[in-house]
Amino acid sequence: MKISKRLGLLWVFLAGWALLVGSVHAAGLQVTDDRGVTVRWDAPPQRIVSLLPSLTETVCELGQCHRLVGVDRYSNWPASITRLPRVGGGIDPNVEAIVALRPDVVLLAQSSRVVQRLESLGLKVVALEPKSHADVQRVLGKVAQVLGVDAQATQRIWRNIDAAVSAAAQSLPARVKNTRVYFEVNRAPYGAGTSSFIGETLTRLGVQNIVPASLGPFPKLNPEFVVRANPDVIMVGDRNFEGMTQRPGWRSIRAVREERLCVFPNNESDVLVRPGPRMAEAARLMARCLQEKAP
Repeated sequence: MKISKRLGLLWVFLAGWALLVGSVHAAGLQVTDDRGVTVRWDAPPQRIVSLLPSLTETVCELGQCHRLVGVDRYSNWPASITRLPRVGGGIDPNVEAIVALRPDVVLLAQSSRVVQRLESLGLKVVALEPKSHADVQRVLGKVAQVLGVDAQATQRIWRNIDAAVSAAAQSLPARVKNTRVYFEVNRAPYGAGTSSFIGETLTRLGVQNIVPASLGPFPKLNPEFVVRANPDVIMVGDRNFEGMTQRPGWRSIRAVREERLCVFPNNESDVLVRPGPRMAEAARLMARCLQEKAP
């Protein structure tokens, strides 16, 4: 009788343990991306393809560069990723090359056109697209979730970024405050609006962005809009600068007339236009520009 009772208790214990292990295994790891789609794994992904430079940089900032097995053609930081296979761009990725890398997950922008195709081929996809400072902080946390990295690490990284942006603002002399700035992200022209991560950094530096939040994060502008706004300083990357001052009426803009333009070389422009862990460096580059060019 005693043996039977003990066996019964043992069976109950083992059954309970099996249910517990099964539920943990079933739960595994899950992340809900910017589409609202929940993606699940049994264990943190070890083979990652990134199709967005800011996401590549985020993976590496979290100390997980070694998990990357392929990146887009524009990812170029840190230097250790330059040896990785290139699988096209975010808009025109080489799907066959991605599949051949056997990734556990593909990180890409929500606006990418290949999300459904990759999923139809059985790949797990996480779509993330930061546009503001809050988005950068959120995406940092999401990528950490995918990687299975401790949340404290992401909090520490974000605190360092935030503190460095504040330090860049405090480094500026009073004369810079309220300088009217135009930041061009693409020669179409597309400008960085007040609600974008670039615009939010400019606001924290204490200057005025001529592109209002009402136009959206990165609106396409009529060149005449910039002429009428007459900014004191223009910021633009070298790859987008050609022909800018030749646009109709632009020689009358104060920033052009008084040569108050900051034309950033490509390596610095990359830092400025990527919403990721190098935002602190971007703030320092903008502050340097304002110290040198603000009236």
